[in-house]
Order: sequence, then C-alpha cells, then structure tokens
Amino acid sequence: MAATTTTTPIGYAWRTLSVVSLASMLTGLGGSAINVALPEIARHTGAGATAAGWILLGYQLTTTVLMVVFGRLADLFGRRRMYLLGLGTYTLAAFLAGLAPNAWVIVAMRVLQAAGAAMLLTNSAALVSDAFPRERLGEGMGVYVASFSIAGLIGPTLGGLLVGSLGWQWVFWFNVPLGLLCLLWGAIVLRRPESGSRDGGLDGTGNVLVLATLGGLLLALSEVTRLGWDHPVVLGGLAAFAVGLPLFLLRETRAAHPVVDLGLFRERGFAYGTLASFLNAVARMGMVFLVALYFQAVRGDDPVEAGVKVLPLAISALIASVTSGFLQRLMSARTLAAAGAAMTTCGLVVMCAVMSATMPYAAVAAGLVLIGLGSGVFLPANNTAILDGLPSGRLGIVNAMRLMLQNTGNVVGTAMVLSIITAPLPAVLHQQVFAGTLAQLSGVAVEQLVTGYRWALGSMAAISVLTVLACLARRKAT
Repeated sequence: MAATTTTTPIGYAWRTLSVVSLASMLTGLGGSAINVALPEIARHTGAGATAAGWILLGYQLTTTVLMVVFGRLADLFGRRRMYLLGLGTYTLAAFLAGLAPNAWVIVAMRVLQAAGAAMLLTNSAALVSDAFPRERLGEGMGVYVASFSIAGLIGPTLGGLLVGSLGWQWVFWFNVPLGLLCLLWGAIVLRRPESGSRDGGLDGTGNVLVLATLGGLLLALSEVTRLGWDHPVVLGGLAAFAVGLPLFLLRETRAAHPVVDLGLFRERGFAYGTLASFLNAVARMGMVFLVALYFQAVRGDDPVEAGVKVLPLAISALIASVTSGFLQRLMSARTLAAAGAAMTTCGLVVMCAVMSATMPYAAVAAGLVLIGLGSGVFLPANNTAILDGLPSGRLGIVNAMRLMLQNTGNVVGTAMVLSIITAPLPAVLHQQVFAGTLAQLSGVAVEQLVTGYRWALGSMAAISVLTVLACLARRKAT
C-alpha cells in the first residue's frame, strides 16, 4: 500500500514540505551553530570537558530515547498536533537556554529542546511521505534533506558571528523568532487529519529499557578517556548496556505494543536499510564539529574563521540532496544510496590521509566536498527506500524506528569521536581542546591531538566501508 495516493493535491504536498523544511532548518541551524560556538560557550560558562560534551551528547541521547514514544503518539493522535507541540517546546527551551547561569543548566535546556526536536524529527519525513504522490516522493525527500544542508551551510558561520558580536546567548536566542514563524506557518498549512487508530498503546517498560541501555553505553563512551576503562562509572555504564540490551529484546518480543517492531527486521530490505542508516550516522557524525574544532584547537582560528572553513561540506551536501531526488527518476533509490555511501568513504579516506597540523586547506576542502556529496546523495535516497510504499498509519512509528537507529548512530559516533581525538592527550588538557585554546599551550599537545584526529578519521572511514557493504547487501536482497 502506498504511503499516499496520487489524488493528493501536489500544491498541498509542496506547502507541507515548506513547513517541514523550515522547521528542519530551525533545528539544523541550532545544532550546527552550537558545534562551532561550543568552545566559546565553554569558556564563558566555565564548562569542563564533561559538561561541554554533554551539551552535544545530552541532546542526542534524549532525542533518540523519546523518538519512538512520539512516533507512536503521532500515529495514535495525529502528526499535526505533535509537530506543533514540538515547535513550541523547542522554541521555549532555546529562550531559556540563553538565560542559563552555567553549563549544566544549558545541558538541561538542551534536553528539553531535544524533546521538542524528537517530536519534529519523528514526524517530518512521515509528513512528507504522506503528502507526496509516490512518483514524486524522491523529489520531496531530496528537498527535505537539503533543508538540513542549508542549515549546515549557514549555521557554522552564523554561530561564529553570533558569539563573536552578540555573545554566546544568541546562539540559542536566534531560534526564538524563527521558531515562532515556523509555528505560525505550520498552524496555517498543516491539515487536521483524522486521528489514527486508538487501539494501540505505549510500552513504558520498553522505553525505560531504551533509556537505561543507551544511557549506559553513552555514559561509558563519553567518560572512558577521562576516567579510564576500570572506573566504576564506565564499568557501570557498560554493564547497563550489556544487561539492558537482551532484556529490551526479550521485552519487545512479548509486549503488546512494542517500542520497536522487531518483525519489520525480518524484511531484509528494511533491515539492511536501517543498518546502513545507523552505520552512516556513526561514520559521518560530527564532521562539522571535528573540522571546526580542528581549526580552533590546532590552527588557533576564531569561531568565525572556523565556521567559514567548513562551508564546502554544507554546500556540496545541499547540491547533492536536491539533485538526488531527480536522479531517482533515472535509477533506484537503493543504487543511489550505495553510491553516496561510497563517496562519503572516499572523503573520509582523503581527510585521514592528509591530516596534519599543517595540512593545506585545499586538501581539507576536497575531503569535505566528497563527504558532503556522499551524504547529500545517501540520506534522501536511503530514506525513500525505507519509507516508500508504507501505509499512512504506520509511517510515524516506522520512521521513528529508522530515526532511533540513526540517532543511536549519531550518539555512538559523537561519543566515539570525542573519546578518540582526546585519547592521546593527558586528561588535564581535554578542557583546552573543547575550549579551542590548545594551540596556545604546547606544540607537543597539538601533535598529540592530530594523532587523535587520524585515529578518529580512520575509524570513521572503516565504518563507512561497512555502510557501503550494507547498501550492496540490500540491493541483492531485493
């Protein structure tokens, strides 16, 4: 059964896409601006390495945990209601974050923002899939993904300019007028659909197990370089993951309304598609943050200069995302996804090969362009391949499952990168890395950080190879 019918007015489909894309730019701008502004936020709030890391990781973990809850609620009670509530929550949290007296209050407000973002992300691709005719879905998905690229294009420079001229608070406060605009436009455009079937329910136990399992893994990965593998906190986090994962899987096989419908993974195309989404997220997550931090911590650039230097990634991703939708008229989404993953791998290999304290910017730009092109092709093609043909009443929860695994990849990838790049450094210098001041302290420390970058990029490239293999396996399975 198709996700939508050809009788859906195409005008409404494009208006829905404008709402979704505008909100996607809102959340994307917030994330990419903070990536560049994080060293400045850390300096002005006195954030240590742990607090600075959790400004990023707390947001991702919360989004991942709550996504499946809101996916179920959207299918039960309507995507429009959940979408508008998410916009309001995200905007309010951004306003409060700018008033935060210290870094840990910012972390708390980012958690609240993440709840709003979970409502938005769960429903965005589902709204697009439900509104567009099947033969035009690739175009809609391409533009939707391109909106994130536009945010990535503007966000780093915007973040640098805001902290440099107005102060770190405006990295959060600029979201407020944009959020109110999105809320108004969404209320005008989005239809009031009939509520989904209410004979379903929520698996509270399953969601608690998701929180404990992913929370334990994230805690262990984010703290291991500071505390060591034998520290009780790290061991406790790993134990929570090791114990929680089988309990979660057991619960899902018996729950009347499971968090994750494990039966979907019996379909090999879906299983390989979500695996590819997870692996791709691990491989490419944090590239903007990594490169911006490199230019500040290694080269001594200010946030504005660092933001400008990551623009090639966003520009190439924007071009590739828009093009991907039209290319799906010529070849299958599965083929395009495999090609995009391969291109991302090539970009990571280039970055790893040229990484040094004095590498020429042209080499950096070449790697970023390849990664951007690959990501821009992979994401809309892979999303289309997973969601195309689903019944409207299942779009919310299935999209939530896809995003839960993708965001799990984001969490694992971010924690992995933050751990690996600082691994060669003494623990006392980790705060200087996140504050972007390492270049002012020691040439030896800079070389140690560059070594960490090589390790991180090499790991990301290896995982990206696995993404290509998953895409190829899916093509053979169909």
